[in-house]
Amino acid sequence: MPVLPEHPASEDPPLMAPPSLSGQRELVLRVIPLPADVNANGDIFGGWIMAQVDLAGAVLPGRVAKGRIATVAVNQFIFKQAVSLGDLLSFYARVTRVGRTSVSVHVDVYAERDPANLHVVKVTEADLTYVAIDANGRPRPLPLPT
Repeated sequence: MPVLPEHPASEDPPLMAPPSLSGQRELVLRVIPLPADVNANGDIFGGWIMAQVDLAGAVLPGRVAKGRIATVAVNQFIFKQAVSLGDLLSFYARVTRVGRTSVSVHVDVYAERDPANLHVVKVTEADLTYVAIDANGRPRPLPLPT
């Protein structure tokens, strides 16, 4: 669970998860699920969460690739807690590997719950791999770092 910044007693508590976490994890997406995203149990569909993780996971590889990318693998996906209607989800990503044509990332997802008594819980984590592609959809080398 992220540690929220310390606030003097005179200040209101934070209204959202922090913009970054330790370990070079960067906030790349923040979203609230809608009623249409609820399954028959009243929780948010796992597939909806997976789609959001794929979008969030693509942000940093897209920057590294400086062009088109495609998801080539979901190497690991763990649902730690159910996501509920009303949760505000924050997606944090960090690059874990840069290859010749591919970039791997780790994504952590936290839910902000109960705004009146705010608490933040980790709900999902995943490891994904993206490949840089050319105009024909074929793998291309990543640009050299500048």
